[in-house]
Amino acid sequence: MANPAFKTPPAVKNLIIANCLIFLATYLIPKVNTLLGTYGQLFWVGSPNFHIYQFVSYMFLHGSFSHLFFNMFALWMFGRTLEYELGTKRFLIYYFVCGIGAALFQIAVAWAAGEYYFTMLGASGATMGLLMAFGVMHPNNQIFIFPFPMPIKAKWFVIGYIILEVLQGWGVSGDGIAHFAHVGGMLWGWALLQYWKNKRVIWF
Repeated sequence: MANPAFKTPPAVKNLIIANCLIFLATYLIPKVNTLLGTYGQLFWVGSPNFHIYQFVSYMFLHGSFSHLFFNMFALWMFGRTLEYELGTKRFLIYYFVCGIGAALFQIAVAWAAGEYYFTMLGASGATMGLLMAFGVMHPNNQIFIFPFPMPIKAKWFVIGYIILEVLQGWGVSGDGIAHFAHVGGMLWGWALLQYWKNKRVIWF
């Protein structure tokens, strides 16, 4: 029997396939690109282009190949272990809660800052939630992350990443990155893990 560590479980595999197919469609078929750009990405809630389903659809759209690649790599890298441990159904619940929570958190921060217009796309909020889960459930596991020349414990990387995203979110404007969506995805993920742990449906 093949080692599960080298297999990609169904939810992770199908999420990667779906994201890649949608990306290809947007770049190869102009009408699809226009359609998804108009209706698929997440618009500010006060925009006439906003629709409630965009809290999900935005997670499947990416602005560039590098944007897609790094999100899918994070999904594959951390998602495989988590899907085996949580089970496919609970993994999907976790993934989408993090993605939707990331969007809600970004909107809340934008509203508090008086920024009432933006668009958002990408699976980063959801995949950052996966990073949080890996760090919480496997805090002492060593992971290799570029550009660090040596492995780092998952818990320290997660803590450092949150601090970096908060600092960048407050200090960098106009870089096109929803830093607080990353933070939001991680915070919602942490909260859901604690809820499940208190309900004794998962152990870590």
